[in-house]
Amino acid sequence: MNGGDYDIDGLAEYLHLTPQQVLRLADRGKIPGRKVAGRWRFSPSEIHLWLEQRIGLLTEDEDLVAMESQLRDRCTSPGEIRIADLIPPEAIQVPLVARTRNSVVRAMVDAASRTGWLWDPEALREAVLAREEMHPTALENGVALLHPRRPMPGILGQALIGFGRTMSGIPFGSEAGVLTDCFFLLCSVEERSHLRTLARLSRILTVPAFLPRLRELESPKEILSWIGETEMQL
Repeated sequence: MNGGDYDIDGLAEYLHLTPQQVLRLADRGKIPGRKVAGRWRFSPSEIHLWLEQRIGLLTEDEDLVAMESQLRDRCTSPGEIRIADLIPPEAIQVPLVARTRNSVVRAMVDAASRTGWLWDPEALREAVLAREEMHPTALENGVALLHPRRPMPGILGQALIGFGRTMSGIPFGSEAGVLTDCFFLLCSVEERSHLRTLARLSRILTVPAFLPRLRELESPKEILSWIGETEMQL
């Protein structure tokens, strides 16, 4: 990186692409960047958001597999991420008693704080709401993938995921106006692991039987078992 930004070569290394591929993406306006003195520069925060949005738009499992593999290849901890292992039972709320975006976020963060791994719930709540203001995380399948804009290792003892389900769908910013009833809260301590977690969770969501069954289950034990069982099929 140069002055905190990526150049062509640095971004190519980060994305596990060739410099020529990155240059083509930049020249075609497919990746966020700007030219400074005739040279491309890329903001790490903008690239992180671009990757999140790219993962969220992928609907085919083979594309998500490729994305997850690409992220794993450049990770310092290349082992598999297991979504079920990241969800403590205390961080599961079914039913989630909330009817607005703010109350959903507060309830999800409160549940995460019960694990003892979240040291500053208010800071996380504000960061998650700021991320939702910038770009809603609601998907067209009735699921929202809540998270702050960047990982927050200073307030977390370890990475974790929370899950909540409201009794009925609520407006949560879906571009198509789809109501949201299932909420995952991703609390990460490292950027690339966050993206890998997002890609793997997105793969689970593409399994046809997963969401209908998830919407029927009541107990944390059943929910964790179903997530783990589905994950084993990937």
